[in-house]
Amino acid sequence: MRTQRQVVDYSLQKRAVLRELLAGRVGTYDVCDASPYLKNAARFHGEPTDRRCPICRSENLTLVHYIYGDELKQSAGQARTLTELPVLAMTLREFQVFVVEVCLGCDWNHLVEQYLLGRDGLASDSDGTSEQDAAGAEGTGRRRREAQR
Repeated sequence: MRTQRQVVDYSLQKRAVLRELLAGRVGTYDVCDASPYLKNAARFHGEPTDRRCPICRSENLTLVHYIYGDELKQSAGQARTLTELPVLAMTLREFQVFVVEVCLGCDWNHLVEQYLLGRDGLASDSDGTSEQDAAGAEGTGRRRREAQR
């Protein structure tokens, strides 16, 4: 997505949780605890993947995208499909997206990444220069003219 910024990847945390599980320091019931709401969001709004569940290895994982932001008001906290996000990104100034992977078989779930979307990420004009660059160039030209006087 064009306006995606401030991406936080949680893959290292996921590897640590799986390592703890394999070492026996954490039980399967501690990591396979998806709520019914999360499972329903995965069924109806989730994006299926080709990756197998790291716990049961029998089902493919589903990605669920949750959105949060001040402009969303009562829509904040809702799961949205991946196709809805670019439309929202062009209409809203800024909102945060949390991506959760879910296994519908064993209830494994983990936060995969989070990032910001919205129009605030579009700081460039049609000619490719940002508004700040244009203002800075204008100020530089004015200073040169004043210095020549």
